[in-house]
Amino acid sequence: MPRVTTRAPAPTAALTATALSARNLRHGFGETVVLHGVSLEVGAGEVVAVTGPSGSGKSTLLHLLGGLDTPQQGEVWWAGERVDLLGTQARARRRAGRVGLVFQHHYLLEDLTVEQNILVPALLTGRDETERARGLLARVGLAGRGRELPRVLSGGERQRVAVARALITRPAVVLADEPTGSLDRANAEVVAGLLLDLAREERAGVLLVTHEERLAEQTDRALHLLDGRIVEEAVSR
Repeated sequence: MPRVTTRAPAPTAALTATALSARNLRHGFGETVVLHGVSLEVGAGEVVAVTGPSGSGKSTLLHLLGGLDTPQQGEVWWAGERVDLLGTQARARRRAGRVGLVFQHHYLLEDLTVEQNILVPALLTGRDETERARGLLARVGLAGRGRELPRVLSGGERQRVAVARALITRPAVVLADEPTGSLDRANAEVVAGLLLDLAREERAGVLLVTHEERLAEQTDRALHLLDGRIVEEAVSR
């Protein structure tokens, strides 16, 4: 994968084709500054990886981009709407309909069926997405297993359910934090392929944090974060 050293792309004024945009994000904890003016954009249907060593600010960046925390400085935009200025409840409502989240651990609710787990984000939007949930289950290779409980699934199958859950509301943005980090290589490749293919088909902008070079190479671009700054961009195609 050829690498070129560059600054992060400057956000444009026209955000309508941009799924996710961040401008000059600065954030810290106490006297420790974690992010130093990070700017980035992810287009609709584009998949971007964020790589970097532990402690470089990747998790903090993902939390800010997902509206799970508010930046001390800077702006966060989802599909053309600035969301960092919204209150906690308003931001949560927007996130339910516009952002899909995939974590290293699936975080399925053990007392709910597979289908019910996938539908949890849709409950916050008030839409009946039962048929879509069943369609997504088929797409991830789990057709007919919607009534099962998570405990009967393998780790790879659980993470496939988590991918389907992230896509249930047709989000403009999908954020993934080490989505294959807890899986063996075979399952990791299956889950990564499903996440990338489905997100692209859905025209979602995907930003994923990963330590795995093989996964980063499947994305459209990889941004390297070091000491709270984007220092390198790799274009894979």
